[in-house]
Amino acid sequence: MPYKVAGVKFKRAGKIYYFDPGEYNLLPSDQVIVETARGVELGQVVIAPITVGDEEVTLPLKRVLRPATEQDKNQVTINREQEKQAFEICQTKIKAHNLPMKLIRVEQAFDRNKIIFYFSAEGRIDFRELVKNLAAVFRTRIELRQIGVRDEAKLMGGVGCCGRELCCNTWLADFASVSIRMAKEQNLALNPTKISGVCGRLMCCLKYENELYEEAKGKFPETGSKVVTPLGPGKVTAINIFKKTLTVELLESKVTKEYTLSDLGVT
Repeated sequence: MPYKVAGVKFKRAGKIYYFDPGEYNLLPSDQVIVETARGVELGQVVIAPITVGDEEVTLPLKRVLRPATEQDKNQVTINREQEKQAFEICQTKIKAHNLPMKLIRVEQAFDRNKIIFYFSAEGRIDFRELVKNLAAVFRTRIELRQIGVRDEAKLMGGVGCCGRELCCNTWLADFASVSIRMAKEQNLALNPTKISGVCGRLMCCLKYENELYEEAKGKFPETGSKVVTPLGPGKVTAINIFKKTLTVELLESKVTKEYTLSDLGVT
């Protein structure tokens, strides 16, 4: 069954969620009020109404309540200011309870029915008394959410070693699995300071070109394999996918030579 949907984002680098646009003629960059699992929220349309199959929709499909009014936008501005105050108050309470946790960010729901406090910590934290104190101050639902270092970087933002704003903070909606094998595939120096992001984990961008490296290397004999060269048998010691060459150590003379695939009769 096809569904008419509009794609809405709530954060700069957040996921896109589908909502039923109803009769509203929405355009990208329009701000709308929608009902979510967290309550009523203000989001931005990034995909104008389109028709998709039911396999792309999570049911029940919630509706766009209305295009955002100036009053709604002013409410968001007020909420942001209140979040700053809540951050300072929570910092004071954390110190008062002597809790080993680092407060990262505070988010207040659009309808102010809940405040979320994001924090990082080395282990599990017993923050039950802190929640009670915060609930007494703000008189609304309080949620403390512990996040990891990658999520902290996504929330805080920053500049990577490439000189650009962090991908996770600007456009990367989901974190992909990144492994040291990817750095090896790309012949990068396995120096933690060179292949780690500001979060201290392996850089997300190691994933971007990895598939192309694997595809390109699939056309070459594996490193360590035996090949026959014009000068006799040898062993592959290195591959250069950009020059489309491989380095071979001749077994008899131990001399190292560089060959193209055609030199070795490989197609």
